Amino acid sequence: MRRRPSSRLLVIDPDSRVLLFRFVHNHGPLAGQTYWATPGGAVEEGESFADAARRELHEETGILVDAVGQEVAAREFVLQLLDGEYVTADERFFVVRVANRTLSRDHWTSSEIELMTDHLWWSVEELRFTSEVVFPEKLADILAGLD
Repeated sequence: MRRRPSSRLLVIDPDSRVLLFRFVHNHGPLAGQTYWATPGGAVEEGESFADAARRELHEETGILVDAVGQEVAAREFVLQLLDGEYVTADERFFVVRVANRTLSRDHWTSSEIELMTDHLWWSVEELRFTSEVVFPEKLADILAGLD
């Protein structure tokens, strides 16, 4: 099975809330799935995880930073992609603290525009008690371990 390295971002606002995007799959192999997830995406050829995190942050939020800091968490699991392919996902998480919640969709791909239907800033408490599907599943624990 092909490995897919990717970088994910824990974008945290001044109130210690984390940014999540709502993904809604209306067709294809993932049709019917709806969940919340952190911004991020695949590492491109020649990129480090940190470089990919910085690029994905800009593409998905419009936020531009010089560096994303140290990796704070990682996970590996089997993931089904939009085209139906199964890959071994190797995700690394990076924290970015922001002064405000202003976001931009200017650099979104057509796929992101279709799938990423909403965003919210979540507290650790909200994550612990939500009935919504959130990825990564242990996000509240990761966030609680940052302070």
